[in-house]
Amino acid sequence: MVEVMVAVLVLAIGVLGVAALQAITLKNSSSSASRSQAAIQIYSMMDIIRADRINIGSYNTNIYVAGDGSGEPGSKDGWLDGLKGTVAPDAQGKIVCLAEQMVCTVGVQWNDERATGGSGTEHIEITSQL
Repeated sequence: MVEVMVAVLVLAIGVLGVAALQAITLKNSSSSASRSQAAIQIYSMMDIIRADRINIGSYNTNIYVAGDGSGEPGSKDGWLDGLKGTVAPDAQGKIVCLAEQMVCTVGVQWNDERATGGSGTEHIEITSQL
């Protein structure tokens, strides 16, 4: 009888370990999805800027800003609004373009403290010559 109780105890500990592993995996996959969406959105903004090179200077935000819900699709404001739905509810975007060199840096920042070992604020920036 003691052997059966020990076996059940070992099995219960194993099941708890699997449940904890599943919870950590879920947190990390959510963080990974946000990071992937941020990269996709950055490249989307780069394409918008490439299509409108004449007005390259009008895209500058210089700091991280959030959308206000009034943006049109295919515009800077629309892109900022879209970050909230695709990356995270608190996502912000930054665009810095140097018109003379035709170089732009686009970044996205969001709160990722739920991830394992997450420091809170995550950000990705990509620089490209247009």
